[in-house]
Amino acid sequence: MTSTQAIGVFDSGVGGLSVAKKIREMLPQEDIIYIADSRYAPYGNKPRQFIEQRSRALSGFLLEQHVKAIVVACNTATLSAIQQLRSDFTVPIIGVEPGIKPATLNTRTGVIGVMVTTRTSQTEAFHELVKRYSENVKIEVQACDGLVEQVEQGDLTSNTTRALVERYVRLLLDKGVDTIALGCTHYPYLIPIIKDVAEPGIEIIETGTAVAKQVVRRLSEENRLTSKKTAGSDIFYTTGDVAVVEQIVSYLWGQPEKVLPCQI
Repeated sequence: MTSTQAIGVFDSGVGGLSVAKKIREMLPQEDIIYIADSRYAPYGNKPRQFIEQRSRALSGFLLEQHVKAIVVACNTATLSAIQQLRSDFTVPIIGVEPGIKPATLNTRTGVIGVMVTTRTSQTEAFHELVKRYSENVKIEVQACDGLVEQVEQGDLTSNTTRALVERYVRLLLDKGVDTIALGCTHYPYLIPIIKDVAEPGIEIIETGTAVAKQVVRRLSEENRLTSKKTAGSDIFYTTGDVAVVEQIVSYLWGQPEKVLPCQI
């Protein structure tokens, strides 16, 4: 393994681009390989065994591309599969978790909300996370069925998307939350609507920046940060419809990008 190798990132779909973009901002010289498992998105309604299987396959593909680290840019996959991945593979594997800890530190009323997928809300790891931080704070969990699908379609502003966001945010506001943690990497793309729907003073916590900082820390510890001075490359793969995903990736990434097919 050399410092010039790429950082691998995977998600059930395009949501993990919100994390990859933070990594790109902090590490502009690093190469990034991103794979969207769009054929099987969303993971939020899939059984744990299936998510473990897909996470292992995606990690294996990234390792075939000789990545020096893998970022599991998916809350559901992190909570369902990361321990197994760390057991199976030797490269650094960095996951994402709902921002419950920073939300508990931010709250003034002692009530926080967490927006997650159904599958995330059912995992033992998530239950343990909630239990760990709920001693002095009330944590209201809201499963948000349908939001991932809207982002996967590149639909961030329609009346349908807004109605879904409004329904879930209102359910949390009715329970007195003053801070909302986003427990899915797709949800940061919906922050403008969430803020518009939420009451003034409601704080929104997303964890992409924290994950990117963790990537920097891990690579620094292992002396794996690239020494090159030129801009890093971005390579995108998908297991889904290349033409569809390419359009959405280009939209979310902020510039035209080519997406390559991946048959795994």
